[in-house]
Amino acid sequence: MPYPPAPWQMHGQLWLSLFRVRAGDHPDREPGVYGVALVSYEEPSPLTYSELLVATLVGKSVHITDIWVDSPDSRDGGRELWAIPKGLCTFGHVTTGSRVQRTSWTASLEGEAITSARFTDVSSSMLRTPFKGATWQTRDDGEEVVAHLTGSGRSLPCRSSWDFDPDGPLGWLSGKRSLASFRMADFEMSFG
Repeated sequence: MPYPPAPWQMHGQLWLSLFRVRAGDHPDREPGVYGVALVSYEEPSPLTYSELLVATLVGKSVHITDIWVDSPDSRDGGRELWAIPKGLCTFGHVTTGSRVQRTSWTASLEGEAITSARFTDVSSSMLRTPFKGATWQTRDDGEEVVAHLTGSGRSLPCRSSWDFDPDGPLGWLSGKRSLASFRMADFEMSFG
């Protein structure tokens, strides 16, 4: 087992934007609000990697519909421990500035773009606040898997700009404007 046992004690940075999908927009997507997040899991996390995920609320839990990471260990652990359908892709990201931070991300799958995004925020100057939640997934055999998460981070709204490749796996978000965007800086989280 190359991945750590649950729960994972994770640290890092998160950028999240919300997008609305209306009835009839995309036949393969339920209407509602979807969160799209880019995450950098950093030391002293047991695994360090980047992540792109899309999720929507189901009851009081988050259901992950699409997710990619750049770590085979994270992919395998996410699938086996919590039925999270992680795939592999390639990421690039850079953050500049101290008080005002500007971050650019790219994510590609087998050389083809999934998305690029840019963010501007001052979240690192915010006081740390707690959060908690859960993910809800279903295994192929119908078993429901809930993973709980608790932690704290420095969160504030931020500016964002997303570009989804219309021919990529998130092409159904191409051309949509975000409803709101947030940055969580320096989070610490227990997941699982």
